[in-house]
Amino acid sequence: MEIPLFGLGCAPMGNLFRPRTDEDCHATLDAAWQAGVRHFDTAPHYGLGLSEERIGRFLATRPRSEFVVSTKVGRLVRPNPAWDGESQDDMGFAVPASSHRVLDYSADGVRRSLEESLTRLGLDRVDILYVHDPELSGDPAAVETALTGLAKLREEGMVDAIGTGSLSVQALTATVETGLADVVMVANRYTLLDQSVADGLLEACDRHGTRIVAAAVFSSGLLATTPRRGAMYNYGEVPEDILERALRIGEVCEAHGVEIATAALHYPLQDPRVVSVVAGAGRPEQVRQNLERLAATVPDALWTDLAGQGLVPSCA
Repeated sequence: MEIPLFGLGCAPMGNLFRPRTDEDCHATLDAAWQAGVRHFDTAPHYGLGLSEERIGRFLATRPRSEFVVSTKVGRLVRPNPAWDGESQDDMGFAVPASSHRVLDYSADGVRRSLEESLTRLGLDRVDILYVHDPELSGDPAAVETALTGLAKLREEGMVDAIGTGSLSVQALTATVETGLADVVMVANRYTLLDQSVADGLLEACDRHGTRIVAAAVFSSGLLATTPRRGAMYNYGEVPEDILERALRIGEVCEAHGVEIATAALHYPLQDPRVVSVVAGAGRPEQVRQNLERLAATVPDALWTDLAGQGLVPSCA
């Protein structure tokens, strides 16, 4: 299957970091659609199913043949018997903790997860299905167990392409080595500031013909604007050495007339293994801005200078 070059990361539709109304999310999704976005990535983890529900309502009025949806398995959303009626989710989403996540990477678990996601999305299949963060299970067999279950779902026509979405290069590499995966979603590990994919994953993708979707290319926010102290990096506080390198990269980008956020979007796309980049957006203007950045021309001299100064290795 063909994966569109740009995908909208839909964690914000699950109230990532702050509340958003249904109307706010519809406006962002509509702006993306009007701008030509046809690739939407979500997960049960995002807002305890809220992201999937909102995307499903939006896409219900769009032709099914015109869009690609990816979601994930590994976390089942279940009622939280300990909820006190007031507390909020403790995983970064501004939603009530009336439900909680139960890790389940078994064949039965991933099937149940997909079936529940299809209900929330209002679809009879998804285009791409990822195992979500299998390293969290603590079970070294979780990758193969889950991928085997996903392969069965692919055989049944419930999904077109399968793989893993994770921060863990080890889990992603193990996924590719099963020989079952069509694509892997690399989060935060193929960016201007982190090229951990070079530690075996790229070579494994070459051997197995596995494609890469690069997600979180802004490193959780640090590269979305001019790098600054206090910005988020890798879902936490930015270390001083990382900030210093980001500032130096920004200076080189500025010398070439390129915004660092534009360079961040383009960087992994130099690699022919990377077929798409996924970036989140919580407002319509953020979607439009990212698409403008993606359409911009980045001179080859920028990558040459960054490599020459030892700041960023080449993706080629």
